[in-house]
Amino acid sequence: MKKQADIGLVGLAVMGENLILNMESKGLTVACFNRTTSKVDDFLNGRAAGKNIIGSHSVAELVGHLQRPRKVMCMIRSGEAVDAFIESVVPYLEPGDIIIDGGNSNYLDTSRRVEAAERKGLHYIGTGISGGEEGALLGPSIMPGGSVAAWESIRPIFQKICAYTDNGEPCCDWVGESGAGHFVKMVHNGIEYGDMQLIGETYQMMKAGLGLSNDAMAAVFAAWNQGLLDSYLIEITRDILAYRDENNVAVLDQILDTAGQKGTGKLTVEYAIGACQPLTLIGEAVFARCLSALKDERVAAAEVLKGPQATFNGDRDALIEDLEQALYASKIVSYAQGYQVMRAVAAEQGWNLNYGGIALMWRGGCIIRSAFLDNIKAAFDTDPELSNLLLDPFFSQALANAQDSWRRVVATAVQLGIPLPAIGSALAYYDGYRSQRLPANLLQAQRDYFGAHTYERIDQPRGMFFHTNWTGRGGATASSTYNV
Repeated sequence: MKKQADIGLVGLAVMGENLILNMESKGLTVACFNRTTSKVDDFLNGRAAGKNIIGSHSVAELVGHLQRPRKVMCMIRSGEAVDAFIESVVPYLEPGDIIIDGGNSNYLDTSRRVEAAERKGLHYIGTGISGGEEGALLGPSIMPGGSVAAWESIRPIFQKICAYTDNGEPCCDWVGESGAGHFVKMVHNGIEYGDMQLIGETYQMMKAGLGLSNDAMAAVFAAWNQGLLDSYLIEITRDILAYRDENNVAVLDQILDTAGQKGTGKLTVEYAIGACQPLTLIGEAVFARCLSALKDERVAAAEVLKGPQATFNGDRDALIEDLEQALYASKIVSYAQGYQVMRAVAAEQGWNLNYGGIALMWRGGCIIRSAFLDNIKAAFDTDPELSNLLLDPFFSQALANAQDSWRRVVATAVQLGIPLPAIGSALAYYDGYRSQRLPANLLQAQRDYFGAHTYERIDQPRGMFFHTNWTGRGGATASSTYNV
């Protein structure tokens, strides 16, 4: 009798190959398939040689290798390719079988696919997977959602291959029904955009503002990685700054300053806007990538548009300490905004997300893993209904401690003409969120003036709306009151 596989995986790109090798190293037998079948043969004769990995040259052959209930996982480009794969595999499946999408699918697509699969008696899992190439091979963060009936079948596999915290806790647990898993992964990626932009701005301040060498900056990031900012992205930034090629040339200095993006950051911002949540920092991170792409325009503009000629003449070491605090405070704001978006969309969708559990899933394996995720988990364990992470005593005190440094960094950057869109927006959000009164009363008066959109009054109950005939020519008719 031929040996059957525990799971089948479709898609032999970087993540797919490494997940298969990870699974096999944990004692699982894996069947694999790729639309370009020559990749299957190359894989079997290369990295998979001699391992418990079964090659397949068709979807039907792949399914035939699987033990019941069959578990078929795809690691392919999101969108139409996933729908095409589902259409190709469903005819070979039976009720109770499980389809798993491990890519970065739009959570609304996942919700639709869960419903369609369940109508056929199948189970569908949309799972976020973070950690990049190394994480996929050695242990990623895994965020599964979808058909809850499938969880007990896939839990042993996912919790074998995922990362673990230092306390032995798996960085994988059930997120929620429908598209919850892919939604949480999308927010993770949005926070990742924010973290990377914050680090980039800090690097720019040290390079352009303080004139530090790459080696000096690498030493700063190495020190920071031992303290408040202990995290994967700080760690790799240290390594990137220190890296030299075979000619002892800093590779970082040879890289063109235009950043790409695959779209999950933009999606996070779009859904935040839809949920009326102020995701300002991550929005600035997305727009910063868009601005970076205008390389030719920026080169031309640099010849025309002039800025300050100031140089920094203060205490460099003191500013570096301020930068550490400003980066830490801004990072807290990024996570706080991300959690606000999760809470708002979860309420819309009727999901019961475990916010402390999500922090635990991000504690190891993933790109945004950092030491202070333990504090996030503790905050939500203490108060599961916490409306904003900034209100937790640990984080409110951390921001209070960092506030003076944060303001000095932003003020110095303005004087030097160095853009800090994410760090500056984080501070603006903090100041806005802590303000009892904002200038929206003037905004609302303007709306009422030109469009009779009405307003509420501070001396009347909420929900009562009024209109003023500002010009004496408008009459008493007002527009309907509504919020988009």
